[in-house]
Amino acid sequence: MSGAGGKSLSMEDRILWSRVARTTLPLKGREQAGLADLEEPELIERPASDAGQASIQREPLARRDPHAAPRHLDLPTRKKLAKGRIPIDGTVDLHGLTQSEAHALLLSFLHRAYADGRRYVLVITGKGESFGSDGILKRAVPAWFATPPFRALVSGQEGASRRHGGAGAIYVRLRRQEGGGLK
Repeated sequence: MSGAGGKSLSMEDRILWSRVARTTLPLKGREQAGLADLEEPELIERPASDAGQASIQREPLARRDPHAAPRHLDLPTRKKLAKGRIPIDGTVDLHGLTQSEAHALLLSFLHRAYADGRRYVLVITGKGESFGSDGILKRAVPAWFATPPFRALVSGQEGASRRHGGAGAIYVRLRRQEGGGLK
């Protein structure tokens, strides 16, 4: 992580990595990766912006209904996204990443997008059909949306139109923030 490319991890990345590292088993004869023992802070803080937004607590996300799995987007919304009438507020490209890297990056991206009050984002998984691959991210990402960390953020998902990547991309609708979103 830090050292190979000379980049150090942000606190948010360290938290996400610690979560991922705790769920893995080391290879036989090797030790667990170093960041698994990090303590997670109670708050994920953002610098105050001009709009005077306060720091964001993780607690409200955890209190959401854990059974509210993301639904598919309704047809009118999907058509508006495909035609560009509803703007896509952000994009994350997971090409070339392992499942654990993609999971951590996607969760981090969605947390930031949610915190910024974004509503629709595009997740590019790739089709996974080249070099004999079976499209593991294409299959895994929609399944991740049904897991507790993602359910707190994602309210809907749907395959993207050809214009936005077709079978290799997913439109994601983020949940509205408690208290009516951004002020």
